[in-house]
Amino acid sequence: MGIIGSTIKPFKATAFQADKDFFDVTEKDIEGKWAVFFFYPADFTFVCPTELEDLGEKYEMLQSMGVEVFAVSTDTHFSHKAWHDTSEKIGKLKFAFLGDQLHTLSNNFGVLREEMGLADRATFVVDPDGVIQIMEITCEGVGRNANELTRKIKAAQYVRANPGQVCPAAWEEGSDTLAPSLDLVGKI
Repeated sequence: MGIIGSTIKPFKATAFQADKDFFDVTEKDIEGKWAVFFFYPADFTFVCPTELEDLGEKYEMLQSMGVEVFAVSTDTHFSHKAWHDTSEKIGKLKFAFLGDQLHTLSNNFGVLREEMGLADRATFVVDPDGVIQIMEITCEGVGRNANELTRKIKAAQYVRANPGQVCPAAWEEGSDTLAPSLDLVGKI
């Protein structure tokens, strides 16, 4: 079964978030909200802090769109705190970091590299019903782009709010959409 259109599976993970105590997050905590699960291979690495910093620059905008962000690696919540406390880039970030040392989330989303015990570099966008609407997986050496992620979330939110409409390639908020119908067949 494909993962797009599937409902997220139950999970429980301990989170670290700046200016908060450690806390648990489950699938119940995202019910009724949009959520991004932003998997990365490991704390204290190279590409990961650059893309997490990039995502952090969009965090306020994503929050204003009703989207919560969870960074996820197979490190512990203690490691996340240590990285936050010692890295200039990570120290600026306000979203939650989930510890997935038992590999529950990585297995649930199908991104665990079992031979290494690490998650792939992967992003999943979950809608308020807990259904996965967007996914992106890249090789370890290729970082992701938070501008493109934000654009895709806006498109997914638009499609959800406007049944019968779809967003064409490179769609930006306010651009024309399409209403699929027999009249459009062969005309695009």
